[in-house]
Amino acid sequence: MAYLKRSDIPYYYALADAFTICDAYFTSGMMSTDPNRYYHWTGWCGQNGTSTADGPNTGSTQGTPALVNGTGNGIPPLGPVVTNAEAGYNWRTYPERLLEAGVTWKIYQDTGVGLDAAGAWGWTDARPYIGNYGCNSLLYFLQYQNAAPGSELYQRSRTGTQIYNGSTYNNGTLFDQLRADVLNNTLPQVSWIPAPEAYCEHPNYPANYGAWYVSNILSALTANPAVFASTVFIICYDENDGFFDHIVPPTPPMNAAQGKSTVSTVNELYPGTTSANFQAGPYGLGARVPALVISPWSKGGWVCSEVFDHTSSIRFIEQRFGVTEPNIPPWRRTVCGDMTSALDFSKPIAKTSPIPSAAQYAAPASDISGNVRKPNFPVVLPPTNALPAQEPGIKPSRALPYELQADGQVNPANGTIDLTFTNTGDVGAWFHVRTANSSTAGGGIGPWGYTVEAGKSLSDTWTAQGVSAQYDLSVYGTNGFFRKFAGTIGGASANLAVQTVYDDAGGGITVNVTNAGAAPTTVTVTDQYTGTTAQQVVAPGANFSSIWNLQSSYRWYDLVVKASTDAGFLRQVAGRVETGAHGVTDPYL
Repeated sequence: MAYLKRSDIPYYYALADAFTICDAYFTSGMMSTDPNRYYHWTGWCGQNGTSTADGPNTGSTQGTPALVNGTGNGIPPLGPVVTNAEAGYNWRTYPERLLEAGVTWKIYQDTGVGLDAAGAWGWTDARPYIGNYGCNSLLYFLQYQNAAPGSELYQRSRTGTQIYNGSTYNNGTLFDQLRADVLNNTLPQVSWIPAPEAYCEHPNYPANYGAWYVSNILSALTANPAVFASTVFIICYDENDGFFDHIVPPTPPMNAAQGKSTVSTVNELYPGTTSANFQAGPYGLGARVPALVISPWSKGGWVCSEVFDHTSSIRFIEQRFGVTEPNIPPWRRTVCGDMTSALDFSKPIAKTSPIPSAAQYAAPASDISGNVRKPNFPVVLPPTNALPAQEPGIKPSRALPYELQADGQVNPANGTIDLTFTNTGDVGAWFHVRTANSSTAGGGIGPWGYTVEAGKSLSDTWTAQGVSAQYDLSVYGTNGFFRKFAGTIGGASANLAVQTVYDDAGGGITVNVTNAGAAPTTVTVTDQYTGTTAQQVVAPGANFSSIWNLQSSYRWYDLVVKASTDAGFLRQVAGRVETGAHGVTDPYL
């Protein structure tokens, strides 16, 4: 949870400059480590008391508790799995589905000093440079713990290197098996690589220990160019942190006071328990975290801003091999993408930016041989607190499947404003609404969330508050999408309906303003990027249209609409026009 500049982690900055970083990748839940990993390997976290071999139903009822720990014995229903209990679970995992479909896979790890009772290797033994630190969450599932030696499940999930022979660290390296499989053209179709404690970037170990570990994986993968040419290497972080700003993550609404959704929220809402005083709430999404996509098909220093979470890597494998994971709930499938937008298979780029060596970040041999654990990181506050500045410049940005609108309609007779959220894009999207005063909707005071599937729309009504009937609502969406609606209702206040129309071919935008009030007013539209204005007196019932080509701002727009007769009236529209072509990151940043 630190602000790490380029000089702090140069290797990771170099990877982002050379390949693709996903800057809208969120953890699956605002909760602890293990449940996020269960999403990563199984598509959900076993909530709602379900303990089935095949995961949850897609309807509103729970699955039937059934099977089985490999012996045919029934297992009681699980309580909601939202902790790091590591108690032993038995619902179906995605690697099992791959195995059944004939897709090869393997966990590359170190076996440490053997599997302990909780399913961890090399954690409780306090040797931070071996084992997997419990990061292979498949080993918390009974079917893996009880897998017979020599079985497919055992060989793929419970074997690995063993660089510590019980007295010394002289039995090869952590990367020997991976490198051998790459060189021998025996790399499985899907692989997962959990790290020992010292290299997984948990406190108390330096992030650059992780950089050293990642650099060795990449070195192994590129040792055989033919293998790397058909490989995608995804680096992700299970719980938090790394982006410093904490953009609000998408969440499903618990009820009408929190928003609406066109798609089912089954298996996304924790009902809460009165006995343990656990409050009800959505499971996710969680904190925004870095994710790097490394491949010949992701070269070029791209940014991909489609919303992803830990289930997105499963979705990517689904797209590649056609093996579906039914555990992933429908709301999550709607909001989170499959990561294919992070790659461009039409034209691999031959060269990348130089990637520095990470050899200098190797742990000291004396620390390894002595099993030396790092002390707590010494946090030194800066003498003067100030927000850090983002690096200047722009980066190439992937084309995105979003096309969103949010329109407002004031109703003076009843003192309300209606917002309509429209999704004409190719994937589902989430709108986040906040109020700067005490406006209410659905009986709640906000914030609100609205999930809208592709090709659908949703509406809600806010009641303005106070003697002057004020409203001040902000709508946030993906990749900088923003709408602001502020003003008063009734009296001499302006009542302008503002709508935008995208030019999907040329990348421009048209702002249409209709005067729904009783008096004429001068409407001014200002481009926040260039300072350019368009202005016209608009009579009651008349319309004013202004066209903005957005060439100088690379299809990004930030337009403010004001009325001469009402200083409190404000409409603001911002975002990027998607044309199907790649672009650049927001130059205003």
